[in-house]
Amino acid sequence: MLTVLCLAASAQGFALLGQSAPDFALRSFSGTNVRLSEDRGDVVVLTFWGSQCGVCRRQLDLLDHSFTTYRSAGLHMYGVSVDDDAAHARQFVAAHPLGLMLLEDPAKDVARLYQIDNLPTTVLIDRGGIVRHVYRDFGPRDEALYLSQLRELLNE
Repeated sequence: MLTVLCLAASAQGFALLGQSAPDFALRSFSGTNVRLSEDRGDVVVLTFWGSQCGVCRRQLDLLDHSFTTYRSAGLHMYGVSVDDDAAHARQFVAAHPLGLMLLEDPAKDVARLYQIDNLPTTVLIDRGGIVRHVYRDFGPRDEALYLSQLRELLNE
């Protein structure tokens, strides 16, 4: 079952809610570098995934659809791979082309910054760089809530 953490509900278990999102710089699988702080002023969705996680694949497809729909409204979306085997991650990326940018976190430094202990985990960051919503075990039933909260952030 999905546990949804947000500011309006219990923030237990995720200390970053309501806090500034930790900055990071990672390389994408396509070779470009991404620094989170460069997206300040836009809404950012981070999703942490692994190539061996079936739920992650379904979630990436769902998020990619929302990215395609809302990127013109100031949405940036990144999928952060926490794979232990970089070759598996690269194979996954090659076999599953997406519009959202997929990033490599081979040492899991960013995953540790974001206290990731479960896959998939998705973090919504507002235009001011504040972590506003966190989804663990994101599933299709939660799409309506995610889209509602995403639209709310885009409209702020």
